[in-house]
Amino acid sequence: MANKLKSDIELFVINKVKEKREQVKLSQSELAFKLDVSNGFIGQAESSKHPSKYNLNHLNRLAVIFDCSIKDFMPDKPFNKQE
Repeated sequence: MANKLKSDIELFVINKVKEKREQVKLSQSELAFKLDVSNGFIGQAESSKHPSKYNLNHLNRLAVIFDCSIKDFMPDKPFNKQE
């Protein structure tokens, strides 16, 4: 379910990034440093109370950081607003 600040697909992507971050045991600060964003950005992206989210450039750099495909952050099927 979407909240007011982030859509369903944005939340999906954020959760996939968080999952990968936790799998490799990176802190939010460590990932922020590697991604070249502010120290608080990752926490804000992962929070439902802030509008911060990843853009395509972030996802490209995250794929490099995690040595994976950009597709790994995306759902297999599109979200349908009517569902």
